[in-house]
Amino acid sequence: MTFIITQSCCNDASCVAVCPVDCIHPAPDDPDFATAEMLYINPDECIDCGACVPACPVSAVHADSELPEHLSDYAQINADYFTWVGDIPFPAAPPPAGPKVQDQEAPLRVAVVGSGPAGWFVTEELAATRRADVEITVIDRLATPHGLVRHGVAPDHLGTKDASVMFDTIARHKSTTVRLNVEVGKDITHDDLLQHHHAVVYATGAAVGRTLGVPGEDLPGSYSAAEFVTWYNGEPDHVDLAPALDHERAVIIGNGNVALDMARLLLLSPDHLHESSDMAPYAIDGLRESAIREVVLVGRRGPEHAAFTTPELLALINNPDIDVIVDPAELTSLADIDDSERTAATYAASQKVALLRRVAETAPTGAKRLVLRFGLTPQEIVGEERATAIALARTNDPSDVETIDAGLILRATGYRSTAVDGVPFDEESGRFANDGGRVTDPESGELVARVYTTGWAKRGPSGVIGTNRTCAVETATAVVDDYYEGRLADTVGDKDAFDALLTERGVAIVDLVAWKRLDSHERAEGKAIGRPRLKISDRAEQIRIGAEQ
Repeated sequence: MTFIITQSCCNDASCVAVCPVDCIHPAPDDPDFATAEMLYINPDECIDCGACVPACPVSAVHADSELPEHLSDYAQINADYFTWVGDIPFPAAPPPAGPKVQDQEAPLRVAVVGSGPAGWFVTEELAATRRADVEITVIDRLATPHGLVRHGVAPDHLGTKDASVMFDTIARHKSTTVRLNVEVGKDITHDDLLQHHHAVVYATGAAVGRTLGVPGEDLPGSYSAAEFVTWYNGEPDHVDLAPALDHERAVIIGNGNVALDMARLLLLSPDHLHESSDMAPYAIDGLRESAIREVVLVGRRGPEHAAFTTPELLALINNPDIDVIVDPAELTSLADIDDSERTAATYAASQKVALLRRVAETAPTGAKRLVLRFGLTPQEIVGEERATAIALARTNDPSDVETIDAGLILRATGYRSTAVDGVPFDEESGRFANDGGRVTDPESGELVARVYTTGWAKRGPSGVIGTNRTCAVETATAVVDDYYEGRLADTVGDKDAFDALLTERGVAIVDLVAWKRLDSHERAEGKAIGRPRLKISDRAEQIRIGAEQ
């Protein structure tokens, strides 16, 4: 028997650390790790120890003898990866951690702004350092933690959402204090953070959708993925979105995984979503009234540049309730992958080519439809009082324009971070300019003292949950190095002083205990009606439940 890594793999690499025979790749030390869609287990080297199963935070690992039918393709996908890349050298020993700061009179205090995966991974790295005693304050503007795991990951990807269990474990570390419902720039300032912490790490993600820059984009019925995704995931600031679902067709601009998620959720049965997701109740009610039977996914470039990953497309292909459609004529530019460079990226590309050709050869069954289109660029969103259609031009021939009727237009064309008052920000790239996690002024290039960044706010919206771990290692190392070299403040306020400031400002602090009360409440309410969780989406109600004794 061997073990198999499947669709929900988040590239966290916890499984790599516990594998006694180094049979899981790409590992963080492998050159392919940053570009890999997922990790793979070598069936010829796996010794059936099972250590990887409990280590996986998202339940992606299965024994081959217990592989669910809808995941059966992954046995061959794992095996084929090692045939593709060939022999993998055994990793070198990691470098030593370095000495601990001597005669440390007070702990290194770090504020981590953002409680999504990036924030928790950098917190974990800081708490685990052997070079200094550290106190971390994790701050989030929302009354709930976990960022995109709660409000960004598709609600039916419950295995991926299980990563929150790992983050709650990090939050319980003795070095960590959690302060939710605290907004930097509103409740406290950047300078307030610096007065009470030696360093501030911004792990604020990328929560704003990029615009198309075309006429009609602001019409009702036209929304960014950032708005639509947080609507169905119950983010308090977007509960009133009320998207139009009364037309038989929706069009999504972009063909990454977020686009596929939105398409799938628009086409799946609301009964299935009720039983197998933590989608916000009002969103399920809205989908019950939906008239949508077809979603058209539009990519600006050819199919060879499609941004979705193989596991996400495969899940849709294997769903009997959805026909995935692509005209063979759309794939004329799709060539076989050059196998002279056998890497994780070229392996993923070869898998994608095979899947798209498989789709083109498959006859539709009459189910709801997901139609993949390529080489089209948006020109205008058509409508007077609301969006009713979208005009698209051939990317290689702007004079060739077609109009597709649709009542819902979603743009999944990327995300950007938002600036923080008092911190230099690169508006052009939509993230904090930085040098290895140290924030820099985008105009002068000079380092901004005591300010750091990690995750999407650092590198832009790329990678999956686990990608943030290696990103966090770099940033945490920079913080501790600067402390060790004496580049941080000598004296700052302590935990009690910071809490006193929040109280003085009238902030209703939500701590870890309060979050666990809300978490337990949502799970219990969901269980009572046959759901994994019944999300509370009203912030005042979240705070009230968390404060109950």
